[in-house]
Amino acid sequence: MKKRCSWAETDPLLKYYHDNEWGKPSFDDQHLFEMLVLESAQAGLSWLTILKKREGYREAFDHFDPHKIARYDDSKFQELTSNPNIIRNKLKIRSTITNAQVFLEIQNQYGSFSSYLWDFVDGEPIHHAYAEMQDVPATHPLSEILSKDLKKQGFKFVGPTICYSYMQAVGMVNDHLTGCFRYDELVNHS
Repeated sequence: MKKRCSWAETDPLLKYYHDNEWGKPSFDDQHLFEMLVLESAQAGLSWLTILKKREGYREAFDHFDPHKIARYDDSKFQELTSNPNIIRNKLKIRSTITNAQVFLEIQNQYGSFSSYLWDFVDGEPIHHAYAEMQDVPATHPLSEILSKDLKKQGFKFVGPTICYSYMQAVGMVNDHLTGCFRYDELVNHS
């Protein structure tokens, strides 16, 4: 039986996400935007809550197409605030629209969001070596730098904790525990 990070053992959705996505370096702008939307929506909630609503988000937010989301008007905003398949927090919904607009600006400026984002880690994942869950930090000096820059660009709901969670999700940092089967897989494939 595969040994996983303990947080992934409690639910099949978490297990699947852990085994196939979390910590895997992503350079795809569409996926990077999706994870930014989901991580921002998570603020104050559990990741499992967000994973359970992921398909609802996909449908409600045009498959995370930033071009479409950036053009959402008030009637679309109102529609989203009454959609039970997503987190109906008005500030989070509004921030998704704003973040789509800023995301597109960064793509135009840097050629891709991926180029902008991965520059914070010199294009390579950082592999930490934590043995216990309590050793994994909630923030990191790099997440504070990323958060500050994203906010300066105009992004919302991108504090240092959300940014660190995002960095873990898209593989900028490998925070799988050293005893987890994914740790070595990711170290050996970077």
